[in-house]
Amino acid sequence: MAGALQLVLAGVLANGAWHFTDAATAQVLARGHEESRRIVQRNPKPAPDVRRGEPQPLPRETVEADVSSRAIAITSAFTGTEIVVFGSVLNSRQPSAEAGYYDVIVVLEGVPEPVVARRKSNVAGLWVNTDSFDFESAPSYYAIASTRPIEEIAEEGFLEAHAIGLDYVRLSPAARSAIRTEPAEAKSFKEAVVRRREQDGLYLKADYAVIFIGKSLFRASIALPAHVPVGPLTARVYLFREGEVLSTFQQRVRLEREGLELWIYWFAMRHPALYGLFTVMVAVIAGLLASAAFRRKTAV
Repeated sequence: MAGALQLVLAGVLANGAWHFTDAATAQVLARGHEESRRIVQRNPKPAPDVRRGEPQPLPRETVEADVSSRAIAITSAFTGTEIVVFGSVLNSRQPSAEAGYYDVIVVLEGVPEPVVARRKSNVAGLWVNTDSFDFESAPSYYAIASTRPIEEIAEEGFLEAHAIGLDYVRLSPAARSAIRTEPAEAKSFKEAVVRRREQDGLYLKADYAVIFIGKSLFRASIALPAHVPVGPLTARVYLFREGEVLSTFQQRVRLEREGLELWIYWFAMRHPALYGLFTVMVAVIAGLLASAAFRRKTAV
């Protein structure tokens, strides 16, 4: 560039135009001008920010969460456990944990399974099954925890669309039952299934169970009973502000058989006839041993 500058200075300005001492000088200057134009094209000046000085929008809040254990072993000694769902609100605007700026709903749902609901009636002094309703699928386990009652957090349409709450658990009726049963009767059967599973500890609802422990951190503890069905669980987390859902997050939890429990299950599923014979033999041997012990005790 220094050589090109010297050649430029060699010209004489006359009548608003450059005059050069020879043609070679003009060619060198032309090449230098073309090179400078290419550099400018490769490195254009940034466009001025017309919004400079205006307030920039705040970043949108999102939620990220996880569970205390992603795999839970189900053994013969399993007596139940507790799952802790914890998370954080990114770009949180909440001034303190007690501010109540956000609401969080946590749903822990098991795999769907078929269910038959039966109604008993008093017939001639005996309680017998007089009617039934088949559900093709119902969550094997369902638990919901929230910062406050879910009816105060979101609208009914949103809760129903996302199966949030015991009133909106997805129980899909079988076609043959839905055809021959009135809608009111079908609803009563659904309520009976939910009520029975609540009594068994398989369906849970806990208001004020999600607790903020900082401006953005939160946690919730959900109990799993000893008789929880084995299979994957899905944890869903919803973040709300003033009734509007801001973000959602989902995580999986595996309930797996291990040890003797796994071997017995595998043996029963793969070889049902042998499993039946084995259980009969065990029962006979146990009965003979108990009988022998009883006779020895009476003889003494």
